[in-house]
Amino acid sequence: MSRRGFATRQVHEHARRDDGAPIATSRATPIYLTAGFEFGEYDDAAAHFGRGEGYAYTRIGNPTVDAVEHTLAALEGGSQALLLASGQAATTVALLGLLEAGQHIVASTHIYEGTRGLLRDNLTRLGITSTFVDDIDQLDAWDAAILPTTRVLFAESISNASNRLVDIPALAALARRHGITLVIDNTFATPYLLRPLELGADVVVHSASKFLAGHGSVLGGAIVDSGRLDTDSAPRLYPHLVAPGRGGAPSIIDRVGGDARIAYAREAVAPRFGPTPSPLNAFLIGQGIETLSLRVERQSANALAVAQWLEGRPEVVSVDYIGLPSHRDHALAARDLTAGYGSVFSFTLRGDAETARRFVEALEVFTHMTHLGDVRSLVLHPASTSHAALTEAERAALGVQAGTLRVSIGIEDVADLLEDLAQALTVASDVSVAVVA
Repeated sequence: MSRRGFATRQVHEHARRDDGAPIATSRATPIYLTAGFEFGEYDDAAAHFGRGEGYAYTRIGNPTVDAVEHTLAALEGGSQALLLASGQAATTVALLGLLEAGQHIVASTHIYEGTRGLLRDNLTRLGITSTFVDDIDQLDAWDAAILPTTRVLFAESISNASNRLVDIPALAALARRHGITLVIDNTFATPYLLRPLELGADVVVHSASKFLAGHGSVLGGAIVDSGRLDTDSAPRLYPHLVAPGRGGAPSIIDRVGGDARIAYAREAVAPRFGPTPSPLNAFLIGQGIETLSLRVERQSANALAVAQWLEGRPEVVSVDYIGLPSHRDHALAARDLTAGYGSVFSFTLRGDAETARRFVEALEVFTHMTHLGDVRSLVLHPASTSHAALTEAERAALGVQAGTLRVSIGIEDVADLLEDLAQALTVASDVSVAVVA
């Protein structure tokens, strides 16, 4: 290539070994930051488009993304994972891979407001309706909400913001009786604390921007599938999975069996709607996952200490943390969350919205921002931010009052967190308190 022009050489000249392979291989996952990939032989292009072999375009597949998907599937105990550009994209792709116009979702009332908006506002425009279950600990309430058109049950492993839990094994058994799919958003728990697929759930979704990445630097989302599919009910409930492909090609279920759900999401939903993750973001998510257990273990321990401390403060009306015996779902948490209770929870100050304002503005170690799962401790006032569009009655049903604050506890020294909270409580309430470390 040395006789070719500079412009040609500057994009094609790479160091190679004698056998033509790259001169070095990386221990860390390489970042394939490329829109497309070269085909080796002429027939490789046809093999890719015909049988899906190799790589052609990052929107369809990328080695960096694939490496992270493999890790996520293994950690969640699933058969396959699909990495996407955000947690919201993961939820949307998972649901659109299962539902069509005229069908129905039964969802927990206690879910992320972005997901609630997707179900209430966006999917209804596509003819997909939803029923929300308030008493999520009552299996009869879930059963009563299921219609002949229901195709999905949807809940969070640990809810936002009042830390409600669902009995995943019981809900999974109910879904199996009806032949429908149980989807669990496992963002708050992470696979380190809870693996819903091992408890019977069919599909897990994550906002990988949170604990999986861990440092508040990138966006990402993931779908993980169990690989279990009721082939008896699939033709009736999910006919798109058993329909022959174009030109008489085999159906997805004939090609991949129990992985038909995630194969359909990968082949027919994600690439067409286009929420492709950046390979750089995938790399950073993969790097974050390598320290997931260390961070979540520390965050959960810190959160328990903070919640216990807050529960004893006169300025605090209530603390909604599943690690406390006072929480209504503590017994279920003790059964299923044996490695820790998570690090995101809410508490309500004695006072009003102005009290909450003074408290937040007085904090020095906690960061005021709309995020969670960070190594840093974060705080947010839900009534004026994430839950502002709800009515007062709707907020109350979710445990959000004027003085409610949501915290995501980080990995800082817990004594510094308690000191910061103590001084902020003093400012907010004008009550002299002693700092307890």
